[in-house]
Amino acid sequence: MQTISLKLEKNIYNAMGKFIKKYYFSTKTEFIREAIRDKINDLEKKEALERLEKVYGAGLKRHKIITDEDLHKAREEAFEDLEKELK
Repeated sequence: MQTISLKLEKNIYNAMGKFIKKYYFSTKTEFIREAIRDKINDLEKKEALERLEKVYGAGLKRHKIITDEDLHKAREEAFEDLEKELK
């Protein structure tokens, strides 16, 4: 594992302490790691949706009607790309 150091504003630090107690995190480090994992997961989902919108938008530009099958295929491709990135 790599070590990082960070400084937090007092209000963020206090809020973090409140949620650590409320949701039973054992340490500040555990809370921060979980927050980072959640943020990475959110950004990966956002990128997958952007790729899906790009595929969908390309179909509209070609004046092609997008079917449920097209959307299903685009979703599968987006998640396959995401899976490759995570390996």
